[in-house]
Formats: sequence, structure tokens, C-alpha cells
Amino acid sequence: MAITLKAARINAELTRPEVKRRLKDEYNIDISVNTLANYERKEGTQPDITTGKALAAIFGKSVDDIIFL
Repeated sequence: MAITLKAARINAELTRPEVKRRLKDEYNIDISVNTLANYERKEGTQPDITTGKALAAIFGKSVDDIIFL
């Protein structure tokens, strides 16, 4: 069953700053906490495929398991 990006982050017990730090450290992807918040909101933007795959990996999911609103 697919879950939202925000739900995936919360289920992984990570804060937005922690996700930001892991994206930078593990994947060399540098986004702001505000950008991550926008990815989580319905009216926000969607990540590119590279960032989406990295986020899914951080949360232990595949991109097919996450609803990018």
C-alpha cells in the first residue's frame, strides 16, 4: 500500500532536518528543509526522480510505495 511522503518520513521517525542531512551526506543532494516541506504538501512541488529515489531509500521504501503529492 502506498503512503504519502510525510507519512513515510514520520514512520521512519525522522525529522525534516534529519532527512535533509541524510540526503546531503549519503546522496550529495542539497535541498532546504522548506523544499522538503513543499514536497510533503498537496500544493507543493514534486521532487525530481533522483531525489525521489533517494528519499524512498532513506525511508526504506521504493518510489512505487510513496505518494508524491
